[in-house]
Amino acid sequence: MYISAEEMRALDMNCRHLGLLPLQLMENAGSALAREVRSRAKGSRIAIVAGRGNNGGDAFVAARHLSDLEVNVFLLGRSRDISTEEARHNWDILQRLGLSLVEVIDPGELSFEDCDLVIDAIFGTGIRGPVKGLEGAAIDAMNSCARPIISVDVPSGLGTDREVKPDLTVTFHRQKPGLAGEVVVADIGIPNEAEFFVGPGDLWLVGKRSPDSHKGDSGRILVIGGGPYTGAPALTALAALRAGADIATVAAPCGASRTIAGFSPNLIVRSLSAEHLCPADLSILKSLIPRHDVVVMGMGLGRDPETQEALAKIIPLCKKTVIDADALQPDLPLQGIVTPHTGEFQRISSVTLPDAKGDAFKGRIEPVRGYAAEKGLVVLLKGRVDLITDGHVVRANTTGNPGMTVGGTGDVLAGVTAAFYARSTALRAAVAAAFVNGRAGDLVYEEKDYGMVATDVVEKIPQAMRL
Repeated sequence: MYISAEEMRALDMNCRHLGLLPLQLMENAGSALAREVRSRAKGSRIAIVAGRGNNGGDAFVAARHLSDLEVNVFLLGRSRDISTEEARHNWDILQRLGLSLVEVIDPGELSFEDCDLVIDAIFGTGIRGPVKGLEGAAIDAMNSCARPIISVDVPSGLGTDREVKPDLTVTFHRQKPGLAGEVVVADIGIPNEAEFFVGPGDLWLVGKRSPDSHKGDSGRILVIGGGPYTGAPALTALAALRAGADIATVAAPCGASRTIAGFSPNLIVRSLSAEHLCPADLSILKSLIPRHDVVVMGMGLGRDPETQEALAKIIPLCKKTVIDADALQPDLPLQGIVTPHTGEFQRISSVTLPDAKGDAFKGRIEPVRGYAAEKGLVVLLKGRVDLITDGHVVRANTTGNPGMTVGGTGDVLAGVTAAFYARSTALRAAVAAAFVNGRAGDLVYEEKDYGMVATDVVEKIPQAMRL
């Protein structure tokens, strides 16, 4: 399975969250690279062309492991401009070891005539746009040097107008998109848990609003809820705003709408026609739905037969949906993201889930994954350990605490999910939302223990989103 540049960066962040430091991963990567160089080199003279980032840092580690050979390290630019702490640390070690180090300012300083093999470590994943200047000249020099080339992680300039043409690429952890020719995938010690358990990297993947954005660019959320209960849809809408959405509109039955309008001036409230959602409301909702990016529904709606009839007609009108609570019914055309607790999941799937104590939650993975695959949904199963799956990928979230059994935290989760879904994919949104909602609850728990209420969780969302 391939991993993209942004997914790899997110994985690095999750490794750090687990306590696996970037310096450890760099050491493992450089060691793996050195092993491949030893097995491939036809002689002892090695030239390393390194950039000032972590790709170069991997090569600095390899140079140390190869220090018994004739290694020349060409750093593109000044060492004072090395951009990461980890790369700087390994450059300083090379200086203390007295290896041959050249800070290249003029491309004419690059010389490969006396080497047997060249290591390309200029750029890692994620480079965009044309490659110019010193780096572009270095790529041209490598491609014309008539020496074997080994690229580190990906060929420098991959996918741009100037790209190294290596004889071998040593890539780390998993295959990267776009690699051609011979590729070795090196294990650098990233545990499976770093890709299974949700972490801050997953929050980073959903992104933040652009500094150039305008009102509405970061998400317009429509909440369809209320009737028998008024607090639930308000919590959802307020959570969506705290999670970064620009606009949150609540469409609620007439009695509930009056109460919800008094909760916060930040909410736009549209009154529906009766005391519960009914087919007569379709004309209002048909005009509202296209003006919003995500529709969240179910919170506090109740189960009146007319409400279920209306939901069956509303859901197919929506491009992106988050479906929760009373809208989680087996006879409805569910789509998008569904956020059930155990009982609701069993209701919509007719599947009885095993107990989730300890590691027993893993017994739930296949039933939930299978249901998501069958229905084409993203399922966020709420529990002591949340499970999130699109039917292929399965993730687990461990943030949160027993205090979050208080009413309304699930409504908060639906709002956060909707805000993230407005600017991301369904799976990424659900994964990040589970993490943030639980983290916000943990922040509340530190202050209020079991005295927390759902509005406390809403207020902690911005803090929980800080990376």
